[in-house]
Amino acid sequence: MKLDVQKWNLLKHPFYRSWEDGSLSRDTLKTYAAEYFQHVSAFPRYLSRMHSHIDDIKTRQILLENLIDEEKGEKNHPQLWKAFSKALGWNEAELQTYEAGPELENIKTTFFRLAEKSPASALGALYAYESQIPEIAEFKLEALKKFYIDANNKEALEFFEVHRIADSYHRKALEDVFESFSEAEKKEAQSSAEEAAQALWNFLDSMQRLEMAA
Repeated sequence: MKLDVQKWNLLKHPFYRSWEDGSLSRDTLKTYAAEYFQHVSAFPRYLSRMHSHIDDIKTRQILLENLIDEEKGEKNHPQLWKAFSKALGWNEAELQTYEAGPELENIKTTFFRLAEKSPASALGALYAYESQIPEIAEFKLEALKKFYIDANNKEALEFFEVHRIADSYHRKALEDVFESFSEAEKKEAQSSAEEAAQALWNFLDSMQRLEMAA
């Protein structure tokens, strides 16, 4: 079962459209990298919070596999994002101390809150993000190679290579879980997905405003 997040389909956002056609300024992309790092680095903790609040072991196993993908080894996903950010001019110390704006902080607050609200809400929020990532990672990867980053810089592009594949599996696993939900749980998951997707959309709004003011 798929949840409907088309109202907040991030691929349709003007910020991503300008990224895709290469008209997005490098300065705005650099700011985006630092802002979004705050979400990427918090994402494993969203998963941990969800895992600890769900009784069903099969669902916990799905989250555990996801969490391992996020955090295992030197090439954990926050580290891969740091490599991308480095190609745009950031160093690790700058990323770690960067103060994100309110829209990004709202993403974190929303995901942490929904992670604890109920299993249905937690998985709905996760789906709002991971269901869109494979296609988003695909277009970002191609646009970055075409307009912004040397295609031979594999390290800087690896975050997107990984996510265009891995999140396809995560998306399918969540859709399988939703099949066993009651109607009330499906409704709650849908509501949560919309709330999380809107928080992500609002963050892109803030990046678009920054671009337009440049």
